[in-house]
Amino acid sequence: MIRRLSLALCSIALLASCVSKKVYTELEGKYADLKKENRHLQNQIDSLGTAKAQAETENVNLQGEIDKLTAERNKLQANLSASEKNLKTLQSSYTALENNSNEALEANMKKNRDLLAQLEAKEKALAEEQSRLNESSKRLNELESMIAAKDAGMKKLKETLSKALNNFEGKGLTVQQKNGKVYVSMENKLLFGSGSWAVGSEGRKAVVEVGKVLAANPDISVLIEGHTDNVEYAGSGPIADNWDLSTKRATAIVAILSENKSISPQNLTAAGRSEYAPVASNASAEGKSKNRRIEIILTPKLDEISKMLNDL
Repeated sequence: MIRRLSLALCSIALLASCVSKKVYTELEGKYADLKKENRHLQNQIDSLGTAKAQAETENVNLQGEIDKLTAERNKLQANLSASEKNLKTLQSSYTALENNSNEALEANMKKNRDLLAQLEAKEKALAEEQSRLNESSKRLNELESMIAAKDAGMKKLKETLSKALNNFEGKGLTVQQKNGKVYVSMENKLLFGSGSWAVGSEGRKAVVEVGKVLAANPDISVLIEGHTDNVEYAGSGPIADNWDLSTKRATAIVAILSENKSISPQNLTAAGRSEYAPVASNASAEGKSKNRRIEIILTPKLDEISKMLNDL
């Protein structure tokens, strides 16, 4: 890609002095498109790297838990073997003591019976603990499978959204998967006019497409966040400041999604973040444009996984 950009730049430089303004302008446009495509590919590489690092971290944590449970099981098995050895020793002592006097024998037999009862109780406790560890191991395997299924489901959801929103690529819309969630980011140039929270026709089409995917995935929690740049709101009317504007824009997206009756309103949450969660520097016009956005954050419901973790 870098080589293509370099060739394109060289071509523009060589031809600038000998081609018409129209051809030069077309070459400039192609160069800008190549730069945009390069940035898009780099963003995808960064997102995949982050997702891979998180998956590796989760795998290390789970492996540590498995190693801990395995060590506990081995310790219990060693204790059981030692108890069985003690039991054999006591049984041998019991046999020898039978040759003593009746009085001494009775006292020793009582003592041995008490010890045997204690050992039997300990063996029972060890067996119960072994059973609990086996059950915990089974639950851990189920938990790993459940987490893997959730990750696969979110990956499929991201692919479905990317396909559904393909027509809006290059118009300020991106779809990313990170931290176990899927993020659909729409810059305001696709959705709103300056200082407005009314969604334009092109932006409405994009939100409706997102709604179609959400309707087919009812087990997803949806958080709609409104974001602004750091320029203070200078308009008038019902808007007080950037907090208010970002909240109204998020609510406007919720209203469009709610038009799809297959989406449960209980799965939707609107939030205004104002200027306090930027994704770029506000020092440039390009950075401000990226910060003025709506983020639709899709999260799998983890109630069942949380319950299993609490039960371990």
